[in-house]
Amino acid sequence: MQYKMIDLFAGIGGIRIAFEENGAKCVRSSEIDKYACETYEINFNEKPLGDITKISPEELPKFDILTAGFPCQPFSLAGLRKGFEDARGTLFFDVARLIKAREPIAFFLENVEGIVNHDGGKTINVIENVLSELGYNFQWRIMNASDYGVPQNRKRWYCVGFRKDLRIGFEGQNGNFRAIYNFPKKCDLKFKVKDILDINVSDSYLVSKTCERNINIYIDKYKLSPRYDSTNVLIANEIRPSRCNFRSDGISPCLTAKMGTGGNNIPVYVEKMRKLTERECLRLMGFPEWYQIKPNTMHSYKQIGNSVVVTIVSMLAKEMIRVLKLVDSEV
Repeated sequence: MQYKMIDLFAGIGGIRIAFEENGAKCVRSSEIDKYACETYEINFNEKPLGDITKISPEELPKFDILTAGFPCQPFSLAGLRKGFEDARGTLFFDVARLIKAREPIAFFLENVEGIVNHDGGKTINVIENVLSELGYNFQWRIMNASDYGVPQNRKRWYCVGFRKDLRIGFEGQNGNFRAIYNFPKKCDLKFKVKDILDINVSDSYLVSKTCERNINIYIDKYKLSPRYDSTNVLIANEIRPSRCNFRSDGISPCLTAKMGTGGNNIPVYVEKMRKLTERECLRLMGFPEWYQIKPNTMHSYKQIGNSVVVTIVSMLAKEMIRVLKLVDSEV
């Protein structure tokens, strides 16, 4: 059986790639950012639906799995109902209302790690209460890409859920389950930053003289510190006159949407005094080589920083498909 999924808050389609790699088929997507939509259409020959708040459940085709990398927002808790209505006024509410209306067999959610402590823990409490009220068994994990084979220091919140009537449990849960979902185990790096670097790169990626000067202010001190490893490439980021961060452990700093606000927020390959290219950043996010994105634009860097690590999502999706097929085979 081929499971059908919808790709909400789709960005540039990282979650879609991960699920389709594991045999699912995306039947509809939604994204509001104009430039992300352009990139999505280039790669998938499909224009996402726009504003999720204007999408009615009836206009979506039949689907089995809902996926969403929704933004982290505070909930208004004036009513203290501790249920579905507490989510109203946020974009998570739109995820919840579509789940409520269409009752997919499973969902996959992604967010920043800060969602766990956001608003003093109230945000995660509302999300958990709503998902439980909607009739789903779920668990979430904070996972760092560098612990799962990808050389990027990127911690994210991943939540997997199944409709309770399927009786799919999670490792460590007690109950009469038909299948158990296992989150992936940590593993060694499959490659390092040096392995994703291109040799011939346009001079348009060279940093400014000001950026180079700011790097040089701090580089000698770093090279004298025990953190410096000359066997790996040296990467600089957060480059300012007042500070500069370095890494030489083979792992990239977190690629963030701030890369879209200017060159000093894009990691720099110090030996060549150039920014990492979009292609190199995509590799650090686990995107396949066929993926296309406009070169040397701030919008492209922002889109990459806002995306997901495809490698990790693929691990999670693979296990979701495995347990769903196991349960289906018993019917």
